[in-house]
Amino acid sequence: MGILIRLVITAVSLWIATLLIGGIRLTTDSIGGQIGTLLAVAVIFGIVNAVLRPIIKTIGCGLYVLTLGLISLVINGLLFLLVSWIAGQFDLPFHVDDFWPSAVLGALLVGVVSWVLNMLVPDGGDDD
Repeated sequence: MGILIRLVITAVSLWIATLLIGGIRLTTDSIGGQIGTLLAVAVIFGIVNAVLRPIIKTIGCGLYVLTLGLISLVINGLLFLLVSWIAGQFDLPFHVDDFWPSAVLGALLVGVVSWVLNMLVPDGGDDD
């Protein structure tokens, strides 16, 4: 159940990013199409982060130390662009225009909104 809640939270975060950042577009008119697209992109986003992020952090740990973690903004932006590209390969109407500011700000916004929503919504794993 927790993974479904996280999936919905990521989809809501992506939706908020499409509303607030002009370079991130969701180009479908129907509400059902938007929800389906956001859920599909959230799945892609989760898979990309689960597979690539640990590899990148392990290989690039020196850059993380050297830049005091600021390289993570660049990496998050690149991963966000990758999600947009993969969504395009599946003909999903989700598009990120460019790296700066759309991808970097979008990844930052999705991360912050997801973090806040995960703090507010219990996922069932915190039973005391």
